[in-house]
Amino acid sequence: MATNAELAAKLLRNAGDFFRNIGANTPGIKDQMEQNARTYDIVANWLEEDPTGEAPISADEDEDEDED
Repeated sequence: MATNAELAAKLLRNAGDFFRNIGANTPGIKDQMEQNARTYDIVANWLEEDPTGEAPISADEDEDEDED
């Protein structure tokens, strides 16, 4: 049986594939969809490599940018 981290990584990779498919069929947003897909792939790699590790980025950084 798969662990929660393995399942989450698989779901993230599937989401990345979804974004790539959308981009392949919608040229106007292809670059954005590829960027989204790469982001999902990166997080999937983090989960696989260190399931309990901390992300090298902080969610707080995104919140700080919204305040500007």
